[in-house]
Amino acid sequence: MGPIVAATNFSKLSDNAELYAAALAKHFNVKLILFNAFQIPLHASNTLLPAASINDLMQNNIDRLEVTAKQLKTEFDIEVEYKCRYAQLEFNIDDLMCANESSLLVIGMSDKSLEQNLIGNPTTTLISMKKFPVLAIPIHAKFNGMKKILFACDLMQDVPLKTLAKLRQISTKLKSEVTVFYVDKMIDELKFNKSTLGNIDKELEQVDYLYKNVKSDTVIEEIEREIKTFHSDLLVMIPREYGFWESLIHKSKTRVMASGLNIPLLSIPVK
Repeated sequence: MGPIVAATNFSKLSDNAELYAAALAKHFNVKLILFNAFQIPLHASNTLLPAASINDLMQNNIDRLEVTAKQLKTEFDIEVEYKCRYAQLEFNIDDLMCANESSLLVIGMSDKSLEQNLIGNPTTTLISMKKFPVLAIPIHAKFNGMKKILFACDLMQDVPLKTLAKLRQISTKLKSEVTVFYVDKMIDELKFNKSTLGNIDKELEQVDYLYKNVKSDTVIEEIEREIKTFHSDLLVMIPREYGFWESLIHKSKTRVMASGLNIPLLSIPVK
């Protein structure tokens, strides 16, 4: 497993995500990279600031990253680096992930609200990019291991082998039990997709897992209910591609779940 990148804007939400990322880095014995995408504060963006003042503001963020990196290194006994760039997060993070061969981006998960559902947030934007695994952390989530993982997927579509391999790697390292959760109006169709079931059986053969199927029209509500029933520590989902016309009537289930959960959400894109 490669280094873990934790995106931070120095809010309480991202502070908690940093702690979670540090605990994961220690568990997986990998390096943690703190990343801040510097942007001029709103109150200052309406004024004509000289270049020196902008540099001072950015240096302040770098200094805060340095302090946090030292604290996390001492507390968790891990290797910690930090980086700051003057750009929007979504325009720089892919290059950063590739350059450091990072396997996971950790970011805070905002509370659910009407605004989040309509326009999204930085977390849902990164998930929608479908470039790399994104682990979204609610503000009250603490890492105490992940004994139970809920993998919510559509078994009528192929589940990519690389996604299953990533899930197997994580669940094996964490010694987790996995529930493969499927919600559909017509459960009888499940038996026709033998290829997908065969891939899951093969790729998760070293993992303690089980299938659970629910017949329902309300997918999101059933996933939320199963999280409580299963006492899940982590929800795993695959963000799916929609064409232009489909995107007008479909709302990504992964995006909807990426705000307001009380457990972390791991989004593993299809590659």
